[in-house]
Amino acid sequence: MSRPAVYTLAALSCLGVAAGAAPVLAKDYLLTAAKPDKLVMVDPAARRVEKTCTIPDAGTGVLTITPAPDAGTAYMIVNHWESVSGIDLDTCEQVFRADFSSGDERVKATFGMDISPDGRELFVFQSPVRLLPDEYQVQPTRIAVYDTSAGVGAEPSRTFEAPRRTAILAMSNDGTKLYAVSWDIYVLDPQTGEVTDTLPIRHWDRPNYAEPDVLGVWPQWETTDIYTNPYFAVRTDRDPADAAAYKTGLLSLDLETGAFETKDFEDTSVIIFSTVVNPQRLNEVYGVYTTLSKIDREQGEVLDRIDLDHTYYAVNVASDGSELYVGGTMSDIAVYDTETFDQLGRIEMPGGADQALASLRLIQR
Repeated sequence: MSRPAVYTLAALSCLGVAAGAAPVLAKDYLLTAAKPDKLVMVDPAARRVEKTCTIPDAGTGVLTITPAPDAGTAYMIVNHWESVSGIDLDTCEQVFRADFSSGDERVKATFGMDISPDGRELFVFQSPVRLLPDEYQVQPTRIAVYDTSAGVGAEPSRTFEAPRRTAILAMSNDGTKLYAVSWDIYVLDPQTGEVTDTLPIRHWDRPNYAEPDVLGVWPQWETTDIYTNPYFAVRTDRDPADAAAYKTGLLSLDLETGAFETKDFEDTSVIIFSTVVNPQRLNEVYGVYTTLSKIDREQGEVLDRIDLDHTYYAVNVASDGSELYVGGTMSDIAVYDTETFDQLGRIEMPGGADQALASLRLIQR
C-alpha cells in the first residue's frame, strides 16, 4: 500500500482503538484543480465535488499537485509557476507559501515537485533567470528544499544544482533517493544533490533503436509507488515506411525497490500522455490521451483500448483497483471500470472550469 494510505489508515485505526470503537477505514478522494485559482477535492464514489478551496494569488492556473503523506495538506505550483502554495484540506487555509522570484532573478518551477516520506521537506525543481538591463541570463537549474513547517513566506533550507529538463521529482519510499526524471533518470542524494546513479532513457544504448521520446509531467504513482511513463522510439534496422519501425513502450521505476525497466508493448498507433498501475494487478497499466488503453507491462501487449470523447492528460486509479479516473484537462473527470472499460460516471468541475495541466492525485482520508 502507498505511503499516504499507510499513514492515514494507521492514524485512523489508532483513534478508533483509543475510543473503543472499530477502526475507521479511510476512503478515496481525488485532488485536481480548476482554473484560475481552485483546488478541488472530489469524492469519486459519490461522483461529486466534496470541497473547493480558493488559492490566494494563484495566477491563471495550478500546475503540479503534491499531497502530504498524512493527506492533510496539498502543495501546488501556482502564480505563473513562480510559487508553491500549501492548502490545509480541512480548512482551505493557506498554511505554506514559498515565492521564488526576487530582485533581478525570475524563477519558474516546471512541474517537478515531491515531498519526503515523513512530510517534513518539499523538493521543487526550479529554473532561474537573471533579468539584466540588456539580456536574460540563464542560471543553472536547481532543486530548492523547503521545510514544510516554515509557513507562509518560506525560504529554502538548502538548494543544489540539478539536471536541466527535469520534469518529475519522485522520492524513494525510504527517503534516501530523489529521482529526477529528465533525458535520463538521475538518482540524487536528497541532502546534497550528488548524482549517485543514472537510469538511462535517452542514453539507453539499445541495439537498433534511436533515442526515445518521453513526455513525463504527471505524477500519479501513489496507489502503488510505481512510476510508469510511455516512451516512443524508432527501430533503426527497419524501413521507415514499415509501421513496425515505430514502437511505443513503458518505462517503470519502483520507488520501493529501485527496480527500473523499459519494455515495448506495440507498434505505435496512438499517442499516450500518462499512465498509472493498478494496485491490485501490478502487471496492468492504463494510459490516456485521446484513447484509454489497458496494457500488460509484463507481457508487453495492449489488452484493451477505447476512444474517448475528448482528450484527457492524466489518469489515476482507485485504491482497490476497481475504477479509473481520467482528467487533467477541460472541465470533467470521467470514471471507467478497470475490467470492462464501461463508463461509470462523469464529475464536472465547479462552474465548468478547465483543469488545464493540473495533476490528478488520489489521497485517502
